[in-house]
Amino acid sequence: MRLFLVDTRVRGKRENALNRWDFTQAGVYVRAVLRQVQKDESPVSLRKKIANSERAQRFVTTLFERYIRLCFRTSKWERIGFESMDQAVRDGEAVIFVVWHQRLIMAPYMFDMSLGPICSLTADSRAGRLAGDLLGRFGFQNVSMRSRDRHVVASRKILKNISQGMSVGIAADGPRGPARISSNVPIMWGRSSGKRIFAVAFSEKRVVEFPTWDRMWLPGPFSRGVFMCREWDVPIPRRGEDADYEQLRLDFEAELETLTQDADRHTGRA
Repeated sequence: MRLFLVDTRVRGKRENALNRWDFTQAGVYVRAVLRQVQKDESPVSLRKKIANSERAQRFVTTLFERYIRLCFRTSKWERIGFESMDQAVRDGEAVIFVVWHQRLIMAPYMFDMSLGPICSLTADSRAGRLAGDLLGRFGFQNVSMRSRDRHVVASRKILKNISQGMSVGIAADGPRGPARISSNVPIMWGRSSGKRIFAVAFSEKRVVEFPTWDRMWLPGPFSRGVFMCREWDVPIPRRGEDADYEQLRLDFEAELETLTQDADRHTGRA
C-alpha cells in the first residue's frame, strides 16, 4: 500500500499524490465487504464472494483509477503521430481506435476526449465489468456484450454509435485472446462504417507486467513513457472474398505489432 502514499511536487506545491485520498476509507470498504459476504451462507468460497461483490469491485476500480492518474501525472510522456486522429475527431468524425489488450489500461490518455466522445466494447464478465467501469471513470462510454448475445448484436450497437459520430475503442485481441493475434472485428467495423482505423500503443521505461493471458501492463510512477498512433489506411472492399479479409486482418495485425514495437524501442524496452 506504500506505493499509493508517495508524495510528489506538482506545480511547485507539495500535495498528496492521490489527491489526499483518505486510506482509512479503504479499511471501511474492506470491512463492509467482509460483512456483506459473510451474510451469505451459500457454499461459495469467500474469495469468490468478494470478487463478485459490487462494493469490492468499486473499491478495486478506485485504486486502479487513482494509481493510473498518479502514474500519468508523475511521469514524462510523449505523444507521437496523433495529429491525424485528433483532427478527424475535432472535425466531428468518428474513428476506430485499436490497441493490444496488454496496453489497454492507458487508453484514456491515448484518446483526447475533449475533442469528441468514445465508447468501448467490453465483455459482461467480472474482468470485463471492471475494465468497463475503469474506462468509464475517465469518460469512456461502455457497451457491454452479454455472453448470451451474438457478436452481431454488439456490433449493431457499436455501428449505431459510430453513425451518430461517436468513436469506438477496441482491443484487437480481446477479450480472451490469443494475445497479439488480431480478430477480424476492426476490419469488419471499418468495412461496415467506412470510418478510418487507427492503431495505438503506449510504452514506458518501467512497468509492472501481470501474469495474465495478455501479460497486462501497468505503468509505473516517476518514469518516462510514450503514446504512439498510426493510421492504417489500407482500403477495405465492401464486398470481397473471405481470403481478402483474412489478408487484411493479417496486414492490420502486423501494423499494430510494428507500432507497439516502435513504442517499446522509443522507451528503450526493445
